[in-house]
Amino acid sequence: MKNQVQLITYVDRLGGRRDGADLARLKRLLSEPGAPLAGVFGGVHLLPFFHAIDGADAGFDPIDHTQVDPRLGGWADIKSLTEVVDVMGDVIVNHMSAESPQFLDYSEKGDASAYAGLFLTLDAVFPNGATERDLLAVYRPRPGLPLTYATLKNGERRILWTTFTVAQIDIAVHHPQGRAYLAGILRTFADNGIRMVRLDAVGYAIKKAGGSCFMMPETFDFIGQFAQEARALGIEVLVEIHAYYQRQIEIATQVDWVYDFALPPLVLHAFNFKTAAALKRWIGMRPTNALTVLDTHDGIGIIDIGADASDRAAYPGLVPPQELDQLVERIHTASQGESRKATGAAASNLDLYQVNCTFFDAMGRDETAYLLARAIQFFLPGVPQVYYVGLLAGHNDMDLLARSQVGRDINRHHYTADELDADCRRPVVQRLIALIRLRNAHAAFQGRFTRFDSDDTVLHLRWDHGAAWAELRVDFASLAHALSYSAADGSRSVFAFS
Repeated sequence: MKNQVQLITYVDRLGGRRDGADLARLKRLLSEPGAPLAGVFGGVHLLPFFHAIDGADAGFDPIDHTQVDPRLGGWADIKSLTEVVDVMGDVIVNHMSAESPQFLDYSEKGDASAYAGLFLTLDAVFPNGATERDLLAVYRPRPGLPLTYATLKNGERRILWTTFTVAQIDIAVHHPQGRAYLAGILRTFADNGIRMVRLDAVGYAIKKAGGSCFMMPETFDFIGQFAQEARALGIEVLVEIHAYYQRQIEIATQVDWVYDFALPPLVLHAFNFKTAAALKRWIGMRPTNALTVLDTHDGIGIIDIGADASDRAAYPGLVPPQELDQLVERIHTASQGESRKATGAAASNLDLYQVNCTFFDAMGRDETAYLLARAIQFFLPGVPQVYYVGLLAGHNDMDLLARSQVGRDINRHHYTADELDADCRRPVVQRLIALIRLRNAHAAFQGRFTRFDSDDTVLHLRWDHGAAWAELRVDFASLAHALSYSAADGSRSVFAFS
């Protein structure tokens, strides 16, 4: 993976029109001379672009994972995009749509279907029956059980395994049809130039009677097998897991890349509580094979810095529980109460461990603090990713939230071409783009990282590579700050945050 800042975006939400040319339009935006984002990013993570992009979960419930939604373009457009920027795609390993050809065939034919056994039922996981203790042991990021009572089209009744929604049917990844399905996705990606994949929902892919059904040893075995298949096709693998921070450290030792999901809440904690202590403690232990993020298409994680729910006393979080509760309230206050309307049980939101809010609004729209947060992200070891709404210092989309009543939509705005052009001219966006270019081009970031000891209020980071250097210092108590770096002639340059 190239050590440059990547963009995370939906194909159709960054000036798109769903007219069949959105992929071509995105390529022009990222590469055409004179375009506002030309040459800004080293890679782009395309959020689900499969048929169909507007299902029950914004494309994460694909009907056909190997078909590009024709409203965006086709595989030729994906391959063309890979010629100008590295492209990452999602492999949704845990489930497929209830409208998929495979499930429809199973629903019509039952055990006579070629796909019988592909879709997980309660009996498939618990052949000897499930006790209350068995079901309570299953890890859940959402309320309720991961099970749905269903009547198939042939009249048969089943209790289906549905980790996320009733429209997303969990599959048996070791079933011959499951293996063939996932292998076909990888081959299609490789044939069209995609060299990085994110395994979505992979933590839930393996079910085992009596187990948590989340990140078990068998899950790691599956990830290892899948990653081996991907690497044979020249594809790197990123694993997406929201979990207790120690689990994230353990996971990172066994995979190519993980997300640093602890970073966003810790950065917010540092600004809100005027201390760098928790953030610095995390920097001292965090995995470096990480993609650093402040925002994604999902919410701001809370579980990632909290205590382990299995034993809060034995496994405390990175911040005290009362401060974590206060942090959530301060985000709600900073967003003028908008995030509260999209979080927890509000707005049909099922991700109880996340706060739904744009990162810019979570920081109270303080432009200097926001840019400092991005500088911290860019200075940490790993590969930075910037979400398209965050790139444009976007506000909460309360209109979309009101229409969809889906909490995460507050941070999934559909930008028109005019909005995109106007926001790219905003000073805060121009400075962020300049910061991205500095991170991509400066030789220091290819070298050695140092975190200096300092007062608890101060974060002091530096990179060195030969004569090249870059240094960031932030005092969270006073917001005094400085980002300086070596110029080509050896002199000292300073980045202007305002």
